[in-house]
Amino acid sequence: MGEVQSQTVPHAVPWMPEETILNALEKVIDGFRRFRDDAMQTRPEFFEKLARQQTPKVMVIGCCDSRVDPAIITSADPGDLFILRNVANLVPPFEPDGARHGTSAALEFAVDGLKVEHIVVMGHAGCGGIRALLQRDPTQPSTDFIDVWMSQIDGVREQVLHDHAHVDAHEHQHICELESIKVSLKNLATFPWIAERLEQGTLQLHGWYYDIGRAQLMAYDAASDDFKPM
Repeated sequence: MGEVQSQTVPHAVPWMPEETILNALEKVIDGFRRFRDDAMQTRPEFFEKLARQQTPKVMVIGCCDSRVDPAIITSADPGDLFILRNVANLVPPFEPDGARHGTSAALEFAVDGLKVEHIVVMGHAGCGGIRALLQRDPTQPSTDFIDVWMSQIDGVREQVLHDHAHVDAHEHQHICELESIKVSLKNLATFPWIAERLEQGTLQLHGWYYDIGRAQLMAYDAASDDFKPM
């Protein structure tokens, strides 16, 4: 891969100096080069085997947020995790309506195709999607996609604001982040091929919450209906 040429830089961010854009991209490319050199020098056989097939046992549904890459957080090797990332790590309910459902398609591939044994819904602190949900102003024009996507947990928003009216906005967000994970876990069980695997005991669902500032991972405990440090 050669040097980055200035003419390849998009002008989607006119407020950002072109040099800054180039430096950001070059850092990514340099990172790939280090990864490539290390992989080929230390584990060539591993990557040759990996090129033939993938056999992950764990699927992680995480947020698009750049700070919460599941593979980095868990120090996973390539091939360990089948990862789906979307805004606010949401799982919609099963809707066989013939429309394009990217999250549902990934779930079907993981469960029916790859036969994963665990599905983890991993939320995180400071989620921008949850913040957008809480700060949505009905008097302002709607976004093209985000508002509709986040509306699937409108019920969480209303419940949290009603039940926890005495707390501040930061705590509202924290509670919404946790509650949305529980909603996604419930929605996972609405998919028939997931429900079947759960009944068979060949699939387990997990809810995790990552606190970025503390580098702390918490797991949902259904018995206590609470998240506990791992």
